[in-house]
Amino acid sequence: MRLRWFLSSKVRQTCDLCGHVRKLRNGQCDVLSPQALKAIDEALRETQGAVEANADAETLAKRADELEKAAQKWIRPYPNAEWRENIEVFLVAIVVAMAIRTFFLQPFKIPTSSMQPTLFGVTVEPLYDPGFKMPGLLARIWDVAARGAIYHEVIAPQDGRVVDYGTPEHFLRFFNKETVGVQYQDGSKDDFTLWFTPDQGPNDSREQRFEHRTGLEDHTQFHKGEPIIRFVETTGDHLFVDRLSYNFRRPERGEIVVFKTAGLPMRDTNQFYIKRLVGLPGEAVSIGKDRHARINGKRLDASTPHFENVYGFNPKIPPRADVYLEDTNYNGHVLIPHTDNLPDSYLQTERDSIMVRDKHYLVFGDNTVSSYDSRYWRDVPEENFIGKAFFVYWPITSAAPAAGRFGWGQR
Repeated sequence: MRLRWFLSSKVRQTCDLCGHVRKLRNGQCDVLSPQALKAIDEALRETQGAVEANADAETLAKRADELEKAAQKWIRPYPNAEWRENIEVFLVAIVVAMAIRTFFLQPFKIPTSSMQPTLFGVTVEPLYDPGFKMPGLLARIWDVAARGAIYHEVIAPQDGRVVDYGTPEHFLRFFNKETVGVQYQDGSKDDFTLWFTPDQGPNDSREQRFEHRTGLEDHTQFHKGEPIIRFVETTGDHLFVDRLSYNFRRPERGEIVVFKTAGLPMRDTNQFYIKRLVGLPGEAVSIGKDRHARINGKRLDASTPHFENVYGFNPKIPPRADVYLEDTNYNGHVLIPHTDNLPDSYLQTERDSIMVRDKHYLVFGDNTVSSYDSRYWRDVPEENFIGKAFFVYWPITSAAPAAGRFGWGQR
């Protein structure tokens, strides 16, 4: 019978009909009369018996027709049956998606530059060069879909100056907007609203403010036909986090891990961070003058598995914040970071070290010069770990600045 089920579409259709009628019958068994239940059960037995007896297609069609007539006669129709079925399918899909997200793969967005050049956060590039030409509509649509690049441009209708940067707002919690206020030479004022602008927090440093990142604070004066504001925002990498592996093994050095900040001595304990795992339980971690991390005095370098990007830099070049926006060949841990609004680091000199506690791990960002990591709040409890980076699914293009990150290539 099983072989025939695979070979015959009529057998499959008849079996599906039996299953559907049985489901409806069981759902209404408490409201159907004994006569109705008997008639439906009899039709089901005859149809199922024909399938099991390997009846020919004509007999199966006859039994299926009788079963359908019995169902239509005795089973009560559901109001808005089509809507009910669609909603049921939708709810099942939600349950399946939530189960996958909870136990297998969870989507995650890289918000900052702390993991460059392995993973990129949101980048903003001012475009005030007079020689720049805004891409056409189709090109901009492709840039949004393929590499997450959103262009913003406001052309001045007359001479004037920028007088207000506005306050970042969140529409429906997901969409950012920013208002730029201008005053023209004739004394009139105008406000321009920009949608899908970069995130900005109340405690962000000057370098993270909207007007600085977009170059607006250096272009407050404008003439007719010139851009009041023009920049391109490239969204951060979107990846799936493997939530399954750590149920069967411990995290390993060099893996890119996602963890909760709950319980850590830091400014925000309601976030998810992504960093590279450097120190294991029981190890002493320090940073030498060459900006290489040391585990129990042993130096990590580019030959250490998963640290090729981390230590592919020239130690003679001093560290610079957000240098990856200009030169992706530069990287390195530093003793004193160039990041504002951070507490004192526990690793300010090569003599300082952090002892990793039992069932805890030490994590650094690959771009440590711009990373808020274990140097400031020490080790992370194992129970805070969500999983490890698994697959970058967007942006989907290899065009800069997304070169080579799509897929399993991140290390």
